[in-house]
Amino acid sequence: MKLPKNLGTTLLGLYLVLIGVVGLFGISLGTLSFVLPLLALVTGVCLLLGK
Repeated sequence: MKLPKNLGTTLLGLYLVLIGVVGLFGISLGTLSFVLPLLALVTGVCLLLGK
């Protein structure tokens, strides 16, 4: 599977949209609350590696 050249930027955009939606509408992710920190970690690593 070939990863896009700007994967880190795409993941950052997705992360920011999710944070905005959760904050704006007060949505609780319940048992999936680990998704946002995990997405932030993966995004940070991709950006640092230049992916």
